[in-house]
Amino acid sequence: MQQPSSVRFERPAAGHLVVATLAMAAVVLASNVLVQFAINDWLTWGAFTYPVAYLVSDLVNRRFGPGMARRVAWVGFAVAVGVSLLLAPVRIAAASGLAFIASQLLDIGVFDRLRRGLWWRAPLVATVIAAVLDSIVFWGIAFAGTEGPWLTWALGDLAVKLAVGVLMLLPFRLLIGRQAARASAAMG
Repeated sequence: MQQPSSVRFERPAAGHLVVATLAMAAVVLASNVLVQFAINDWLTWGAFTYPVAYLVSDLVNRRFGPGMARRVAWVGFAVAVGVSLLLAPVRIAAASGLAFIASQLLDIGVFDRLRRGLWWRAPLVATVIAAVLDSIVFWGIAFAGTEGPWLTWALGDLAVKLAVGVLMLLPFRLLIGRQAARASAAMG
């Protein structure tokens, strides 16, 4: 997606990429393990951790641009899927990988298109749309045709992902506000 010429992004230090990539990989890995543990017929533990991946993408996208956000998503994807293959069944690792990369790339693209609007619009809309895609792809591949109430788990997990996605607006706002204050102080 081409950027308008007036949008300038901070150049990331190597540490920024490492921290963002490790955060992304940790979120996906934790979610891949936690989705295997049902709370009830409507919910698994993975629903509580996965929306943090959108927070990571949106923060990277806001500060460093969509190109860097895509790099973090791809590296986080590779690390997480590789480790998930060791800790989760292959079907879950594969479903997670496909759902993750499709939804992350969608999140990054939608966020980038909406970045100039109100501060909350880009992360909220991007997260909602991406979470729906992620749920459809993940649950459709990972558990379709298996025993257990996977359809109700999918609906319950989506509801929690959306709720947690809304809650992630608070740390998003706090972190971008902190970043703006640092940038303003540096300009003097």
